[in-house]
Amino acid sequence: MSHPMPQTELDPLKEKLLTMASYAEAAVNGAVKALIKRDDEMARQTDEGDDMIDRLEVEIDEVALGLLARRPEPFQLRLITSAMKISSNLERVGDEATTISRRVIALACEPQLAQAAEVPVLAKLVLTMLKEALDAFVTGRVDQALAVIPRDREADDLNRRLQQALTATMMQKPASVPRCLHLMVICKSLERIGDHATNVAEDVVYLYEGRDIRHVDLPSL
Repeated sequence: MSHPMPQTELDPLKEKLLTMASYAEAAVNGAVKALIKRDDEMARQTDEGDDMIDRLEVEIDEVALGLLARRPEPFQLRLITSAMKISSNLERVGDEATTISRRVIALACEPQLAQAAEVPVLAKLVLTMLKEALDAFVTGRVDQALAVIPRDREADDLNRRLQQALTATMMQKPASVPRCLHLMVICKSLERIGDHATNVAEDVVYLYEGRDIRHVDLPSL
């Protein structure tokens, strides 16, 4: 007769996931700071740090597959599968941080555009979304996870405004086109991080309530 898997056996999985989250958040923060400080060395360090995020994703998958073989109970099964999905989203956050840092390096020798000052506002929004979604994963606060999801629209709107402003700058000053294109990619990467934060929040709702809200209109929840 098989015995239920103790809940404590899931702790290493959660710990690895939170370690991965801290690396991913630090990578985005570092890339955005490098943009504002015009520090291409900081940007290079952020780029190199992506290897650790990739390695942790592989380790999480290995631990999760080992736990799945133990015949987990329904909640444990949801936690294991949610952890794998969250780690996949965090790996993509790390990829976006790498994209940002490479664009920062390309911009380092060029005069800074005014729109660069708005990038930290978008970064703060999406990183707050990610942090709150991950906190909800730890605490089981579904209401906090649900509150993250509508904020994705704010990130989309802010990205759209920045893209429009950069397009206008390109039309007025053709010499600024390369710099504007780099900033456009940076803003789009940050907007995608907001998407990944939303995915994490949806995974948290599925974990604790067993309902899939990925294609559900939030006001009807």
